Amino acid sequence: MSVEHYDEADFVRTLDADGQVVGDVPDLSEDRLLAVYRDMKLTRHFDERMVSLQRQGRVGTYAPAVGQEASQVGSTHALRDDDWLVYQYREHGAVAVRGLSAEYLTYWMGHEHGNASLVDQHVAPLNITIADQIPHAVGLAWGAKLKGDDTVVVCHFGDGATSEGDFHEAANFAGVFETPCVLFCNNNGWAISHPAERQTASETFAEKADAYGFPGVRVDGMDPLATYRVTQEAVERARNGGGPTLVEAVQYRYGAHTTADDPTAYREEETVEQWRERDPLDRYETFLRERDIVDDTVVEELEAEARETVSAIIDAAESFDPDPREMFDHAFADSTPGIDAQRESFDRALEEHGRDSFLRE
Repeated sequence: MSVEHYDEADFVRTLDADGQVVGDVPDLSEDRLLAVYRDMKLTRHFDERMVSLQRQGRVGTYAPAVGQEASQVGSTHALRDDDWLVYQYREHGAVAVRGLSAEYLTYWMGHEHGNASLVDQHVAPLNITIADQIPHAVGLAWGAKLKGDDTVVVCHFGDGATSEGDFHEAANFAGVFETPCVLFCNNNGWAISHPAERQTASETFAEKADAYGFPGVRVDGMDPLATYRVTQEAVERARNGGGPTLVEAVQYRYGAHTTADDPTAYREEETVEQWRERDPLDRYETFLRERDIVDDTVVEELEAEARETVSAIIDAAESFDPDPREMFDHAFADSTPGIDAQRESFDRALEEHGRDSFLRE
């Protein structure tokens, strides 16, 4: 979507591009409004540090979230702590709301235990394969319904995932069995280098819900208050037996698809800068300042808090002492002869060369 089309788009919006109120403001306390801003600030700083760490060779390939903080943080604040979050791989802001940890960072450093640790916060381990997590999320929601509890599952995915069969199978199942879930499509304009307009002939991604018999809602994904409001309504509908909702959050990815991607090969930097003028943090900060919820002092304090939090996470993650043999433990649920042979070969190499030969200094 071009900047011009975004400015003229017909979707749910609370704040305009300048941070002025143009729609309904959700009924949130000042503490909660400030918490949303704090989590967005934390997400932005975490993202900047992660890209820097990747460039230094201290973490592996990473998927930047800059520009998408509002949809991730706003939507997750609309959940109860025991609602399940199923994400793709870019929704660091959603994870931040549940509590960033050193274990989360160790996953991006290559250690699978960090992925599994998220379950304690009702966050399902991420699945790199595009759209594979959507049937899992719908199944998790169906299980909750069969058990008779009122847990809701929110599943994040990108616009490119809607071209996969997993999305359509999951959406059809969700509609037929009225599972208590929210399918949250982060339309950031690009599926790697493939623009959204070449992803579908539908006018919007939200309207795909019509085929499966449940509501689809289009929201300004760079507006945290709008994404909160839309998600809250969808979650409450699901919790009360109303079935699923498809949310399309329209936003823009400022950075690369991952740190292995070069976005200058397929888009103009001028366009990116135009989107930055609609930055979700700037817009939301304007809203908070006009209500005397933040001022320069509060903003500086939150920025310092974010720096301290992320620095502590990095220090703790980098103190983790890995076992090189763990690389064989998570390829399959049950080991195979091929994996066993590789493990045995590695054991012989460890014995010959020593464990320290396989660790970065």
